[in-house]
Amino acid sequence: MVTMDHCYYNETIGFFYNNSGKELSSHWRPKDVVVVALGLTVSVLVLLTNLLVIAAIASNRRFHQPIYYLLGNLAAADFFAGVAYLFLMFHTGPRTSRLSLPGWFLRQGLLDASLTASVATLLAIAVERHRSVMAVQLHSRLPPGRVVTLIVAVWVAALGLGLLPAHFWHCLCALDRCSRMAPLLSRSYLAVWALSSLLVFLLMVAVYTRIFFYVRRRVQRMAEHVSCHPRYRETTLSLVKTVVIILGAFVICWTPGQVVLLLDGLDCKSCNVLAVEKYFLLLAEANSLVNAAVYSCRDAEMRRTFRHLLCCLCRRRSHKAAHYSSSAQAGASTRIMLPENGHPLMDSTL
Repeated sequence: MVTMDHCYYNETIGFFYNNSGKELSSHWRPKDVVVVALGLTVSVLVLLTNLLVIAAIASNRRFHQPIYYLLGNLAAADFFAGVAYLFLMFHTGPRTSRLSLPGWFLRQGLLDASLTASVATLLAIAVERHRSVMAVQLHSRLPPGRVVTLIVAVWVAALGLGLLPAHFWHCLCALDRCSRMAPLLSRSYLAVWALSSLLVFLLMVAVYTRIFFYVRRRVQRMAEHVSCHPRYRETTLSLVKTVVIILGAFVICWTPGQVVLLLDGLDCKSCNVLAVEKYFLLLAEANSLVNAAVYSCRDAEMRRTFRHLLCCLCRRRSHKAAHYSSSAQAGASTRIMLPENGHPLMDSTL
């Protein structure tokens, strides 16, 4: 019989997995290989696409606006999620049993922090969109210092929640409270985390619903006022559509995993949460790809910046290759030039 006042800091990972009833494989099974192969592929794509978004925002002065700083922070959170999932893929399956307790908490903490950073940044983006739309502005005029403070607060909260289980909210001293999905964490931590994320989703839905009805009323009135900015209607609707797509994709990708976490946190005995956890986690990680895809598909300015960055890389490779080609071939080769100011300033969709 396990006593409540005894802690098990010197036990192995297998001890806690056996206590929770979660299988700890000793060899690579076919489903483990499939999950790791898909996970590595998704992780690499997440890292590359979000790195491109960050580079685009940093290199284009037109993106030096509060909303783009927040979108850059979202891309950084998604990049962080890619790093966390990549670390998980290299420390899963039979390798899990070789982890130390600090190593396991590091693996879990990276995932928790990246999710918290994404959720908090999405909420910040919703508030910024509400502020700018209600003020009839394409971009919010938040002071740079306030934006930096907001971003720092997001990461402090994310890293704090990521470190909290390792130092406080674990079950090393109360084995009867251990989760099945995360055998070293307390079920109450999973329940609070899942409920908090669902509450943030509801807050974002409420904010965007209010924006939607406000924009719809304003668009109906704009037809009678020629003094309004000619691009305001189109741009504002695009703003709402794009951010709602991002939010909807996030909810679709993350909600299944959050529901499973909540069921595990509430100690649902009849719920087979272990059968779907790996697939729901992979679905959640795929959301980090969706955000970057939405930016490139709906934001014309972002697409131009992407092309410019990629063409710069191609030109560099062509320049290196020219050293090995004849001067005649080098003179006949074509180079795609996309000058930074070669197109008129247009309101971007985000």
